[in-house]
Amino acid sequence: MAPHRQLPIEQDQHEEIKQLRAIFNAVSDAIIVFDENFCVQHVNEAASQLFDKHYDELVAYQLKDFLMLFPYDVINDYYPKLVENQKFTYKGTMSLQNGIVKYVEFTCEQRSEASGSKICTFRDITAQKMVENERFLSQHMFMDVFNEAVDGIVIFDRAGQLIDVNPSFCDRLNFPKEYLLTKTLTELVEPAYHYKLKKLWRLLQQQGKASGELPIKLKNGDITFFEFTTTANIYSRYYMSIMRDVTEKRRMEQKLLRSEKNFRAIFEDAIEAILIWRHDGVIVNANAASSRTFELPLEELIGTNLQTFINKKDRHVWKLYYQFIEQEEIREELTFYMPNGEEKELEFTGKKGIIEGYHLTIFRNISERTKMEQELRNNEQKFRKIFDGSIDGLILWDGEQQIIDVNEPACEILEQTKEDICSQTMEMFLSSSNFDLVIEHKATIESKGEGEGDIQYKTASGKVKQIEFSTKKGILPGLYMTIIRDVTEKKQMEEQIRKSDTLQVVGQLAAGIAHEIRNPMTALKGFIQLLEDSMKEGHSLYFDIITSELQRIESIITEFLVLAKPQAIKFEEKSLAVIVQETIDLLNAQALLENVQFETDFDPSLSKVYCEPHQLKQVFINVIKNAIEAMKGGGVISIEVKHLNNRYMRVSIHDEGEGMPPERIRKLGEPFYTTKEKGTGLGLMVSYKIVEEHKGYIEVESELGVGTTFHVTLPVSQVQ
Repeated sequence: MAPHRQLPIEQDQHEEIKQLRAIFNAVSDAIIVFDENFCVQHVNEAASQLFDKHYDELVAYQLKDFLMLFPYDVINDYYPKLVENQKFTYKGTMSLQNGIVKYVEFTCEQRSEASGSKICTFRDITAQKMVENERFLSQHMFMDVFNEAVDGIVIFDRAGQLIDVNPSFCDRLNFPKEYLLTKTLTELVEPAYHYKLKKLWRLLQQQGKASGELPIKLKNGDITFFEFTTTANIYSRYYMSIMRDVTEKRRMEQKLLRSEKNFRAIFEDAIEAILIWRHDGVIVNANAASSRTFELPLEELIGTNLQTFINKKDRHVWKLYYQFIEQEEIREELTFYMPNGEEKELEFTGKKGIIEGYHLTIFRNISERTKMEQELRNNEQKFRKIFDGSIDGLILWDGEQQIIDVNEPACEILEQTKEDICSQTMEMFLSSSNFDLVIEHKATIESKGEGEGDIQYKTASGKVKQIEFSTKKGILPGLYMTIIRDVTEKKQMEEQIRKSDTLQVVGQLAAGIAHEIRNPMTALKGFIQLLEDSMKEGHSLYFDIITSELQRIESIITEFLVLAKPQAIKFEEKSLAVIVQETIDLLNAQALLENVQFETDFDPSLSKVYCEPHQLKQVFINVIKNAIEAMKGGGVISIEVKHLNNRYMRVSIHDEGEGMPPERIRKLGEPFYTTKEKGTGLGLMVSYKIVEEHKGYIEVESELGVGTTFHVTLPVSQVQ
């Protein structure tokens, strides 16, 4: 009987194993059972799908074959944690042999110490991870749009309390974000317009969205109208409104309403011809200017067809007509034929169906302008070159200060080729004296995003330029852009203007001071002469000193008066070489006493100058005397007179003195600036003024230890 009782039990066990096997294969997670030798015992169908392997392939694997799919650090942690905790878990990436990367939750448990078998579960969470990444990306993109949007964006709760606002909304209201987040919509909207808020809440409750206008009070007290679009449940229980400032739009609408009242007056009084016409071309209305443009009385013009004034056989005409019909507006130029036989070039602007279905076109006679434009087109190429040449220099460089690109004006300013500049860093092509400035400029850019300044740049030819620059960070991703301008001439002009202003002020003062001093001076000189005749001979030395000092004061007064306005000026044509030679002859005796010699070089083909000879002689006396006094041990003064070009002549006076530093050169010609013990600085100041009145200019070159050269440039005489 026993065998008969055991048979059903074996069948039940077999059925139970089949059920367990079905459940094992039906589990969605991949399950792999390993024996004590880490070899695969059992694999379910989910494991075959996950690893893209057949059952027979997987049962030939060992545990290490699966662990090798994980990152290296996970493999190192596996065995210690499994021994310690009888369980190991991991959540992360797994790289399959076919190159596919998947996100999994991996669990390995020690089934029993006796058997040594292990159960490993792989849960594929790749889809879940992708959803999380997409959600994160969506949130990130939303915040980018929120923060960078031009329109204001406001998020508020069901009580109207502001939860978040973007920078554009804060900027428009001129309130900080912290202040706005303490407010409700009710507090921002003027009480007189609270009825609009009630309508907003009603629409949100009924339809889940609303739009309209809300007047909001700014920080300065002004009322600004915002056009809003509100969406419910943007974040479950919150609302989001996009707020666009339409204050200017409302003002424009009000202006348009007022303009409609004035339209008839404008239509009638307009200088340009205005026609209103039907689709078939018949003119239904016209202003007075149209009569003059189309050479017809107004009553005859109205009712005439526009086709009367055009060449209907011209294909271009019909092309423009169909373009107008399709695009509903046009701006073009065309030849129109008047009833009196005259041809006119008319520029016209048309709008389709703008007034009660009729078309409106404004005509302007551009016959003369067309001729002028043709002349301008002939010079367009030359104009384009001039235009392109006036663009500022641009330099692009990266965070390592490596120059990436430059434009042609920058190459011209720096006097280097594009290849040479791009092979350098920002510090390399600047002189070492500007290194600290570049470092400081870089720090300013990093902190503020932009910076500006000016430097002195020395070109390869030795020319020193004054360059203004400004830099902006992030003009392109990871790049900086520096704009450079050569302002050398501008700085020189400013310096000349400053000196000119000083001359003008000193001249005005000089006129008053000189006349006030000269009268008592005359009296003093007279009484000194009387006293000198009546005093003993032993006091003659005192009178000589007094007389000498009075003469010095009188010479200073004379120079003051020249500053104010030289008197008895008579301009005439004169040889510049003769004036310079007469000056040399006059100072030759003083030069011999100081052991100074003159060397001259006069161009034999010199033109004449239109000048006041005595004034120019005074200029050359002042300059040559300064040159003599600058060479205390004697030397040679070289004087050269030549043509600078066909418009100017130049006198160059060079001494072998000690020379001057640049800061002293810049101050030459200023009143009372002198290096002489008893000098007043008025001599050079008068010289600058005289040359300026002769439409010329003075330039000074000097080098310490070498000497100084004064260049006096004067225009060639145009009087024949």
